[in-house]
Amino acid sequence: MTVVQTRPAAPAPPAPQRRSVPGRIRVISGITVASLALLFAALAAGSASAREGLRVIGRDAGPQVVATAGLYLALSDMDAQVANVLVMGDAYPAQRREALARYESQRAEAGRTLLQAFELSGDNPAERDTVQSVLDGLGRYERLAGQALLLNEQSGHPPGPPPEQVVRTYRDATDLMRMVLLPQAYNLTLESGTIVRATYDEKAALAPLARTAVVVAGVLALCCLIWLQLFLARRFRRVFGPALLAATVTTGVALFFGVTVLAQDEQALRTAKSAGFDSVLTLARARAISNSMQGDQSRYLLDKERADTYEHTFLDRSLSVMYVNAGNLTDYHSAVATRSTGFLGLLGPELAGRQGAAVADAYRGFQAADRSFRDLAVSGRTNEAVAARLGGVKKAFDGYDQAMTKLADSHRKVFERSITTGEGALDNLWRLLPFAIGAIGLLVVAGVWPRLKEYR
Repeated sequence: MTVVQTRPAAPAPPAPQRRSVPGRIRVISGITVASLALLFAALAAGSASAREGLRVIGRDAGPQVVATAGLYLALSDMDAQVANVLVMGDAYPAQRREALARYESQRAEAGRTLLQAFELSGDNPAERDTVQSVLDGLGRYERLAGQALLLNEQSGHPPGPPPEQVVRTYRDATDLMRMVLLPQAYNLTLESGTIVRATYDEKAALAPLARTAVVVAGVLALCCLIWLQLFLARRFRRVFGPALLAATVTTGVALFFGVTVLAQDEQALRTAKSAGFDSVLTLARARAISNSMQGDQSRYLLDKERADTYEHTFLDRSLSVMYVNAGNLTDYHSAVATRSTGFLGLLGPELAGRQGAAVADAYRGFQAADRSFRDLAVSGRTNEAVAARLGGVKKAFDGYDQAMTKLADSHRKVFERSITTGEGALDNLWRLLPFAIGAIGLLVVAGVWPRLKEYR
């Protein structure tokens, strides 16, 4: 009889499903942590891009553009004040002292502005060379202007055109200013303005993409957190854990806050550029060109040979400031006096609102004073024309310039407020972001770790 010996059955291996649960928890948790890291990386990249745009426009190239626009104004005003002194002759001592004091003040302002432009140019060799060239040219201009003023004082001529030697010396000075220094100053403004426009265009294009990336990463992170909770609830037959629920809520709050801040920064950058910086720069250019216009009025009186040239220059500058269809200065005077809306030129877009209307009214007053002044000059009443230039015309111009300054100040406040608002929102985000990262990380660990411990 054969005895069949049987072996005891080997113990069954653990169920694959039960053995794989800890691994799956780790995988899902890892994916969740990676999605959270992606969310915070998107927030960091988006906010860094927004901060860079605010820095360039609000603290770097933007102020440099405004500074160089101020340089144009200071230089043009220096030349205008020299022309005013020359046309006064041996009369108007109080006005002469005032004009010379303003000349010195604007010379100091030009020096400060050039120093600021040099510091803000950083390592840009082209801008530094331009600033150095303007400094060298300004020194030559001051020598020529000083010679013209000295010769004018020695001549002791009556109000009106000075002697020919004075006129020739001043021609050299004003040609240097108008043909060399002012174009170079304007080039500085254009170079910095190009940086501002390029930065704004880049950041304006990136802002929606950054916001979309944050939203996608945030939704992915929320989905992963919900996936992790559902898996744990189903496997362990328990309700959702409070730690993971808190992590989900915190992630949702961080997502909402981050998207809101990025949207605020995009709006702040847009407002700072369009309603602040662009208008400030436009009005600075308009003020500088307008200041050259009043210099053309004095040059029109002191240089008979170039009187027609200075009259045409005055018209060209008037058309650039506030354009109407006019073929000569007389037609321009009439058109400006009769129209109240629809102006083009630099000031055209800035004339909306009460302050803009005040600028338009003051400009009409200045052009009306110019028409009366030229009527006196054409009729040969030189003394009265000089008196009008130093009296009624100057008063009208000062009112017009003050109206533009007031309007520019309102836009400057918008610019500064927008930059400050955008930077403040980013500062708040960066203050809260580390706490959110730490809190969500701890909550995820607190929600997952007890479940893993059950397998030890």
